[in-house]
Amino acid sequence: MALKRAVFDRIRITKVGFWYVFFALVVGLAAANTGNNALYLVEALLLALLAISGLISRRNLAVLETTAEAPEEIYAKQPFSLKVAVRSRDRWLTKRLVVVTAGEGGDSHLIARIDRRQTAELRLGMIFKRRGVHRIDAVRISSVFPLGLIFKSKRHPIDLEVLVFPEIYPSEVRRLNAAGRAGEQTTQSPGWGHELLTLREFRPGDDPRGIHWKQSARTGRLIYQEREAEQGKRLSIIFDNAVGELHDSAAERRFERLVSEAASSAAHHLENGYEVQLVTRQEVLPFGSGRGHRLRILETLALIGPYPRESSPLRGPEPAPLEFRPAPDQVAS
Repeated sequence: MALKRAVFDRIRITKVGFWYVFFALVVGLAAANTGNNALYLVEALLLALLAISGLISRRNLAVLETTAEAPEEIYAKQPFSLKVAVRSRDRWLTKRLVVVTAGEGGDSHLIARIDRRQTAELRLGMIFKRRGVHRIDAVRISSVFPLGLIFKSKRHPIDLEVLVFPEIYPSEVRRLNAAGRAGEQTTQSPGWGHELLTLREFRPGDDPRGIHWKQSARTGRLIYQEREAEQGKRLSIIFDNAVGELHDSAAERRFERLVSEAASSAAHHLENGYEVQLVTRQEVLPFGSGRGHRLRILETLALIGPYPRESSPLRGPEPAPLEFRPAPDQVAS
């Protein structure tokens, strides 16, 4: 996305620059006290070098354009890479020793040089600790070029908004096993399944692999095993967010853990071939599968918040859904 106008937000003298200025002051005092022309020339040279260094360092950060692109999937407490491109529009000078930093406290990356009218692409590591909508306000570009006397930093606003999904936990064996037992159902119609529907006489066109050889030997006729067709595995996840107002940080942590547990179960079951439905107090996401459906569920859980308490329990269509409800001590009174 295009940037707004970049502005200098940090200009400070480095440790090397401090001693350089101190030495220049000493030379200046010595020249003033002695009237020595050579010292005046040295002092003039030191000050001119300091001024030229400042101008070059400013020019080194000028006419730079920056764009940033976030990945489609970002999860709380999980590092991700922000793709950043820095383009130089300078016709004359090569940019050198440019340091790019993403956001506040993000990773930094040193670019040794950016040639005229060229673009440098890099990836910066970032991490968000909470789910929900977050904004990356700016990319900061800094440099101490050419002499390391002055540190200058320019803030490039990007206003990049990203949606952070809930933290995903490792697969929970207890929940997966319970859901597995509830999710597989037969259709009571012929097909390719594991449960035996009936034994009948073999017909032309039947798959010979379905012949029951022991029964055929006892009856003297070819007996075919007809099996029940299985439905696709389905799971309904009930997330009851009617917890009322969260009064303290402990209640917030418990609610966030419940959100992450629901998101983790949805993600793991979808990976294992289930069709998953999500039921909350505000909406119902119908049964679905695939990456697009997974993203819709994660987006819903990334934005979900506490809902006013209700006396009626939240119900789902499945006989044995996977439920995520607050414990009694978690519900605000």
